[in-house]
Amino acid sequence: MSNQNVLKRDLSLSHVVTMGLAWMSPMIFFTSFGVLHEGSGGMLLAAYMLAFTAIIFTAASYGQMATAFPVSGSAYTYVSKAMNPLVGFIVGWAILLDYLFSCIVAVLMFGINLSAQFPAVPSYVWILLLTLIIMVINIIGIKTSANISKLFVLMQIIFISGFCALLVYKAANGGIAAGINPFAVSEGVSWTAILAGASLVCFSFLGFDSITTMAEETKEPKKTIPRAILIIVLTAGLLYFVTAYLIQQIYPSFAYGHVDSAGYELMQVIGGGTLAGIFTFVIIFSILSQGMSSMTTVSRLLFVMGRTSLLPKKFASVHPKYRTPVFNIILVSIISLSALFISLEMAIKFVSFGALTAFLFVNLSVIFHYIVRQKQRTPRDLLLRLLFPLIGASFIFYLITQLDKASLMLGTGWIAIGLIYYSLIKARAAAFPEAKATTISES
Repeated sequence: MSNQNVLKRDLSLSHVVTMGLAWMSPMIFFTSFGVLHEGSGGMLLAAYMLAFTAIIFTAASYGQMATAFPVSGSAYTYVSKAMNPLVGFIVGWAILLDYLFSCIVAVLMFGINLSAQFPAVPSYVWILLLTLIIMVINIIGIKTSANISKLFVLMQIIFISGFCALLVYKAANGGIAAGINPFAVSEGVSWTAILAGASLVCFSFLGFDSITTMAEETKEPKKTIPRAILIIVLTAGLLYFVTAYLIQQIYPSFAYGHVDSAGYELMQVIGGGTLAGIFTFVIIFSILSQGMSSMTTVSRLLFVMGRTSLLPKKFASVHPKYRTPVFNIILVSIISLSALFISLEMAIKFVSFGALTAFLFVNLSVIFHYIVRQKQRTPRDLLLRLLFPLIGASFIFYLITQLDKASLMLGTGWIAIGLIYYSLIKARAAAFPEAKATTISES
């Protein structure tokens, strides 16, 4: 492969962790607070812990597959190589939905939060501005994006730590509601509803998988990617658990006026205009870093799908100067502008369906690769590469069944479109065999 078609290997462990946390955006806890609080019936801590249980097993499976295949492409590559190219395409098509709508979510939340702070400025102005900024930064290079994200991720962790410290201070001064059990199911809320909420809460953990698309830009990816995945998931879990616990303890009956701006309203209740202003300031930069990382992820997935001829070869092109997939970045930027007319709730549903589908099949791909194909069946292999992935797959499958009808219909509709597209590609390849290009199994 010529140097012009090779991505630049620049990223260290800290860069990769930063990009994953930036994609995940720990502040997502607050920016999607209303949607997730409503979806879990107010039982956020229980929902987060259930989601974490599903995610930690799945994260281990991603680590296993990243070691086996230290190349870009994430779930698309893993499932294609371990199971079947058609199944890999379906999973890649599903994860494409996740990654594309993650960019939309980023710019949409940017518009929502800035409009709440500056109501005189229309939200579309903020959406256009953020899209342009993250497009330019991504074109310049992934290391530039990672270095900028480091600062913004640190800013988020400091804010969340300070927020939790403020809640502890209020609790110490008599603000805590004594005897509140965060796991006691509220009246009128069933465990089925909490499990359904957990399927949405998984959205808050999305991002650890995104770094697998950067394997070809990472130093020593076989070691770095699995380590980074573990660090990202544990860090996010700790932040979410502590914050959800303290909010439920001190403000168990918190009510908000609008689901999309519930996080901002929470800040006003707890710290008044000052805290709400600081919150908005941090949100601006957290969403900026999330948008940068999301665009990096989806542009690399499109790059791999173009390289394996499931998309036109233009998607596999790399700019000779910047060594980034500029065509993909510009295309994703244009698609991100759909945030001008889509709702946050619908975007999150698209993301959840795509991510959970990919998570399910990555768990299964571990079993197919190590147990079935490689025939590695020692007691340790049976524990780590059979039992753990089965547990992860079972949790994820259950969460998929808990998605609402709209999410399932939108997701299956997207899969149907992908299958039609795949059939057309195969029909064309059969009709013009001389134009048939490399497949994923040959790459």
